[in-house]
Amino acid sequence: MATLSFNSARINTPSLQSQKSISKPQFSTKPNNLSFLSSSKNNQNLHRFKQNSVSESSVSVPKEAFDESEDDDPTSELSYLDPETDPAGVTEWELDFCSRPILDIRGKKIWELLVCDSSLSLQYTKYFPNNVINSITLKDALVTISEDLGVPLPEKVRFFRSQMQTIITKACKELGIKPVPSKRCLSLLLWLEERCESVYMRHPGFQKGSKPLLALDNPFPMELPENLFGEKWAFVQLPFSAVREEISSLDERFVFGAGLDLDLLGIEVDDNTLIPGLAVASSRAKPLAAWMNGLEVCSVEADTGRGGLILSVGISTRYVYATYKKTPTTTSEAEAWEAAKKACGGLHFLAIQEDLDSDDCVGFWLLLDLPPPPI
Repeated sequence: MATLSFNSARINTPSLQSQKSISKPQFSTKPNNLSFLSSSKNNQNLHRFKQNSVSESSVSVPKEAFDESEDDDPTSELSYLDPETDPAGVTEWELDFCSRPILDIRGKKIWELLVCDSSLSLQYTKYFPNNVINSITLKDALVTISEDLGVPLPEKVRFFRSQMQTIITKACKELGIKPVPSKRCLSLLLWLEERCESVYMRHPGFQKGSKPLLALDNPFPMELPENLFGEKWAFVQLPFSAVREEISSLDERFVFGAGLDLDLLGIEVDDNTLIPGLAVASSRAKPLAAWMNGLEVCSVEADTGRGGLILSVGISTRYVYATYKKTPTTTSEAEAWEAAKKACGGLHFLAIQEDLDSDDCVGFWLLLDLPPPPI
């Protein structure tokens, strides 16, 4: 239901509007009177496939507790690779290894390994009892996925739970895989949301009202590292057609940044829809964009209470990206920018330029605010 794609950036038709120095309080271009299409979720890519049922172990639940067909059996596991997909091209996986709101026959929470790629061409699930959760179990499972589906081990594995970083990092490094802590696991996050309703809540061991064991962190924002400072910034807006052009030219122009596969996300946006963004200018724009490119940029938010902008990167790192003097005008501008994001389902962008008057970018990231997973 979601995806991550890495594509291009160049802002030209029309140029980014509204310029502003980071040190100044007022903002130019208001993202007011924007007409956004409502976003819709598309579950067509979240295939439901028949597969091996859970082995008879402490994870098992009495079969008589569930009497629907095996195709719809929420206790079954999934192991799928799209037959039209080139296995060698699946080089990056997204992974969640966490407990589920489901009790096994011992009354303990079942754990699940959930793995996919950004296009959901690869999908794998496996349940585990809570007494085998370690890096060895995970490493063996990753090897099993590779062997069962006939795909090479990935170059990178993205994951979004900080509490599992030690186990995931150790398992990945022992297999020569680069672990990437990142909330840009959008395919995984939306698949997890879909499975919560279609699988977990229908499981005979489901525990309604069960709280997440590993809730996502939302720490207090830290001071921005010196190498990430820009010199000027502005709230801006671009028609979606121009945003799409920026994303599609990333690889061609060797620009830093990342895109999103909105078709897979199920987000429909009209070409004329104005997408809110943040433009940052710096005389050292290329080094700045290069540093940002290694941070797994997740989102930018306006904190009207403190009078600043918050940059979220990685799993749980938040920086005070910029500040402004709070006035009724600046507060109104920031609120309007946040309202514009909400109106288009959380879609926004970050652009890095050498000058705010320029039509070109050296870095462009399409971003999406997502609520934390329900489990």
